Amino acid sequence: MDYSVLETSTLFSGVPAPELREALEGTPHHIQCYDKGEIVFRLMEPAVRIGIILEGRVEAQKTFPNGSQVNVSVRLPGDLIGPGAVFSKNGKYPCDIVALEPATIMMLRRDDLLHLMQRDVRILENMITEIASAAYMLQQRLELLSYNGIAQKAAFWLLMQARQTGKDAVIIPDSISKWAMLMNVSRPSLHRELKRLESEQIVSYAPPTIEILNQEALQNVLSR
Repeated sequence: MDYSVLETSTLFSGVPAPELREALEGTPHHIQCYDKGEIVFRLMEPAVRIGIILEGRVEAQKTFPNGSQVNVSVRLPGDLIGPGAVFSKNGKYPCDIVALEPATIMMLRRDDLLHLMQRDVRILENMITEIASAAYMLQQRLELLSYNGIAQKAAFWLLMQARQTGKDAVIIPDSISKWAMLMNVSRPSLHRELKRLESEQIVSYAPPTIEILNQEALQNVLSR
């Protein structure tokens, strides 16, 4: 295995490849491959493993009894899946994790990960940062869903992304359809509101990029 790939992981950030190789050689783990559409972790399944995505993308999906679905997040190579559930009191995965494309994932069991964190404080700090960041992003997600208007939801999401990256050019996640699902709105309505914001010279809309032209005006959209 090319351990340098894992250096990009949020869990192993700051751990050089040679040290990472030594740590993992003494830690039980396995590599698992998934086809597009295959479920990696299932809703309410006992959470005993976390995954580190090596290749491909996966999506956290929450389906409700009425058949509606909310796409919680898309995870990319280097990202972790399942850490919050593994260390929660509930001990179950809160949603389905589905492969959006063929994916390769390194799996570690909870107890083996605990031993790894006990041996290297850098990995422990990275895990704390990961779980804290996930909690913060959930708060942001809840705030996004608190807005009723589609323009307000789009404005909040764009401002949030711009602040995180420090750039006014924001990349749409996957496609306009996926982005609409992420915000729980319809694609045509989102497209219409983006065109309206563009006509007001607040944003420039050229998929897959939306450039914020006037952050103050976009902020004012939230109070409309």
